[in-house]
Amino acid sequence: GLFSLAVRDAYRGACAVTNEHSLPALEAAHILPYGQGGQHCIDNGLLLRSDLHRLYDHGYVTVTPDYVFRVGDSLRDEFKNGRSYYILDGRKIAVPERELWRPNRELLEWHQREVFRS
Repeated sequence: GLFSLAVRDAYRGACAVTNEHSLPALEAAHILPYGQGGQHCIDNGLLLRSDLHRLYDHGYVTVTPDYVFRVGDSLRDEFKNGRSYYILDGRKIAVPERELWRPNRELLEWHQREVFRS
């Protein structure tokens, strides 16, 4: 609960990718999952729309260490769809104003290398 609230506050209640502000549709995503040693720290979190969170956890999308949202070809290859997501590909995400709260670049690199299905 506290992790979600802290991430939500850091991102001012807006999805990092789409700027969506509908609170019921937003979720705090761990970059490195807690079950794999990730911490409940703001710099290990991204505020994402729930569908983007699910795609992120399954590796269909990622955020690069320079804060660019990427959509992998595997989404199109596996599901023959994804049009609404590919228009977001290459978009620079919004990050918290405080540098300490910004997504940890090493963790983003880990996600891109270990989870992302490019």
